[in-house]
Amino acid sequence: MGVTFIVDLLRLVLPLLYAVLVVVYGITFFTSAPRLERTKHPALILVILLHGAYLAARTIAFDHPPITSVFEILTLLAVSNAIAYLYVEFRTHVQNTGLFVLSFTLVFQTVSSIFIKDLLVIPDYLHSLVLGFHVSTALLGYTALSLSAVYGLLYLMLYHEIKSSRFGMVYSRLPNLEMLETMSHRAEVFGFVMLSIAILIGVVWLPVVFKDISYLDPKLIGTIAIWCLYALALMAKRKGGWQGRKTMIVSLVGFAFVFLSMIVINIYLSSFHTFH
Repeated sequence: MGVTFIVDLLRLVLPLLYAVLVVVYGITFFTSAPRLERTKHPALILVILLHGAYLAARTIAFDHPPITSVFEILTLLAVSNAIAYLYVEFRTHVQNTGLFVLSFTLVFQTVSSIFIKDLLVIPDYLHSLVLGFHVSTALLGYTALSLSAVYGLLYLMLYHEIKSSRFGMVYSRLPNLEMLETMSHRAEVFGFVMLSIAILIGVVWLPVVFKDISYLDPKLIGTIAIWCLYALALMAKRKGGWQGRKTMIVSLVGFAFVFLSMIVINIYLSSFHTFH
């Protein structure tokens, strides 16, 4: 059994496994199912490990990390989303938001599995595992920050329902406000650390590969600006005592800045960061 067979097999199996996870998390969200409650966390770990094996197999089979096309990036985005959620679930021991988060993972991986192509002729620098690690940590960082914003949005929605004395079934099964704030903070810290690693790798390693690199590169400036924004937000929470609704609004504002700045940079400004 060759490596390419493993790649093709896992490419087909992963969307099915994520679909099963979404169903399991959905069942346990809306009903009481003790057996499924006990198995869904280990099952998530297993699927993530299989996803990691898929990425490793692709890297070996095609001699480059999966960063050369939009659909390769999508499978990295899918596993990044799952890992960020797993981290929050592990740190908080709260498992009833997986239905919402893992649904995005399912969509990303399904689209990737359907449309991904096996590129064999690519620029030399795209073969670098260091570059693959740089891109992966950046994606993991941005995904975790996005997850922080999702929990911030859930917090504000639940806060509004409580203030309005409306408490539907979906909201009744969400964690309480304090826990949603904790989950948002955990995801934000995780994303900040991953983004810090990505920036460090980029500053140290990319000049070795790109001789004409400019530290005024739009994407580099945008990433550092985002890093500074979240550094200030985390400092405000830790030193300034910010908490509750104010911090959730900051989380959403930070994500909006991330989203808009990346759109502007990718569409309107040139960058050596275009790898595919």
